[in-house]
Amino acid sequence: MANLVAIVGRPNVGKSTLFNRLTNSRRAIVSDEAGTTRDRQYGKCEWNGREFSVVDTGGWVVNSDDIFEEEIRKQVIVATEEADLVLFLVDIKNGLTDLDEDVALILRRSKLPVVLVANKADDGKDLYGQYEFYKLGLGDPFCVSAATGSGTGDLLDFVLTKLPVLDVSDIEDNTPRFAVVGRPNAGKSSIINAFIGEDRNIVTDIAGTTRDSIYTKYDKFGFDFYLVDTAGIRRKNKVTEDLEFYSVMRSIRAIENSDVCILMIDATRGIEAQDMNIFQLIQKNNKSLVVVVNKWDLVEDKSQAAISTFENAIRQRMAPFVDFPIIFASAVTKQRIFKVLETAKQVYLNRKIKIGTSKLNEVMLPIVEQTPPPSIKGKYIKIKYVSQVPDTQIPTFVFYANLPQYVKEPYRRFLENKLRDNWTLTGTPINVFIRQK
Repeated sequence: MANLVAIVGRPNVGKSTLFNRLTNSRRAIVSDEAGTTRDRQYGKCEWNGREFSVVDTGGWVVNSDDIFEEEIRKQVIVATEEADLVLFLVDIKNGLTDLDEDVALILRRSKLPVVLVANKADDGKDLYGQYEFYKLGLGDPFCVSAATGSGTGDLLDFVLTKLPVLDVSDIEDNTPRFAVVGRPNAGKSSIINAFIGEDRNIVTDIAGTTRDSIYTKYDKFGFDFYLVDTAGIRRKNKVTEDLEFYSVMRSIRAIENSDVCILMIDATRGIEAQDMNIFQLIQKNNKSLVVVVNKWDLVEDKSQAAISTFENAIRQRMAPFVDFPIIFASAVTKQRIFKVLETAKQVYLNRKIKIGTSKLNEVMLPIVEQTPPPSIKGKYIKIKYVSQVPDTQIPTFVFYANLPQYVKEPYRRFLENKLRDNWTLTGTPINVFIRQK
């Protein structure tokens, strides 16, 4: 579980460059053209033994200056409501703009820690430009160069002092946590209301763990789990629900705090880019997955062929991870609602599976013998032994070989598929490592 830090600022101040620097990646596309970042960028930053999540707030499309500024304001408001800390980026070379002052006004009104970051301080002469940013009333600016990394270490040291220390003591560790996620209007609120029902037999709403996260205990019909931080339980946000940034920020919260994610897809619209963004968040966080195709009552063709076509389309988009259950349901008519909970519970149990070492070797070694890793440079790779690593977040298996460095990704995937063929691991990601024997 991690804190959430949002990077905000007007276009072309270097948000994506700073995101890449903090997450040690090159996922965000960097360009001199304003408005390049369209998809939501999300990653993890590790510094001095602590980890937090970073989200880069690009994603606006420019039609006119008015709409442009309005979109930026909306995103800043969402960031202040959903994040634990905001990094407000300004451009030290271009100096202070009216849009910077607008954003600063919103940030000053929020009760959130804000760190003012003056980017593009590439040489000593640029540092003189920092003083005009004191006018924003957000304290001392941190002068950094996201492109070269200068000043980012001091910035991260300061960020850690401002992030709240998470308290997870309220939540029982051994109770499963299910999150219902999906883009707006996919039916998240409806399915939660269907789960809970009119007879609200809920034991507790526990706020804790992250700022404003809520866990709702569900213990009807033999189930016992927490529903995590989802649209129907939390207060309605001031920002309109159709803002993509809003649903992704909220999904980050829910996904990180859960064991199993129930991903809602709208049957009338099919699988869309935003569904894929949320699926990628689930994968990055190593969470188990149940896909629910909601509003199935509104689809005219309910034949087996139509179901198969829809399933295949989902699995093709989400490949290479295809071993997850898909349920066609309707939150309004309550069709297969109970099956969603049963499946989520089973997927959670799959996540906790323990396989004995002797059984693993008995099944996997003959498979390896029959299809050994391809030899490289005349060297034959021999896998001698396999075991499951105890007490890991997801099932993790280690194959011990004489030359592990020569075992490539396709063979690792082959081993994963054979593990899935022989044990029930549906819905849960697994790790397969090759180590020196």
